[in-house]
Amino acid sequence: MTFAARHISIAINRPFGEVYDFAGNPENLPKWAAGLSSSIGMVDDDWVAETAAGPVRVKFAERNEFGVLDHYVITASGESIYNPLRVLGNGDGAEVVFTLFRREGMDESSFDADAAAVDQDLHTLKRLLEA
Repeated sequence: MTFAARHISIAINRPFGEVYDFAGNPENLPKWAAGLSSSIGMVDDDWVAETAAGPVRVKFAERNEFGVLDHYVITASGESIYNPLRVLGNGDGAEVVFTLFRREGMDESSFDADAAAVDQDLHTLKRLLEA
């Protein structure tokens, strides 16, 4: 079974390395990814983010040269949500691409709301990095 997907992207007028370093630092997530967390910290060797639905664990891809910032969000119930996130070189700047999957049981309006939240987060990232 496959799920519907939306690729949400934004161009950022900063070098690839700067965008990757900032977006890939979990401590920066509350600054730009309000859809994920209002705060984040290490608890027993895991990153734990505070969300509107309560605490979640976040597991990130290892640092790499390809711009892969994929991560899993693990809810208190144990549900694991995969979030592909990439930083791509784009000339002198970067393109940030988030792939949003429509999870099983998610209605269209919830999917649209999630997509809007991701888009807002990416615009916040752009504003921070281009300031």
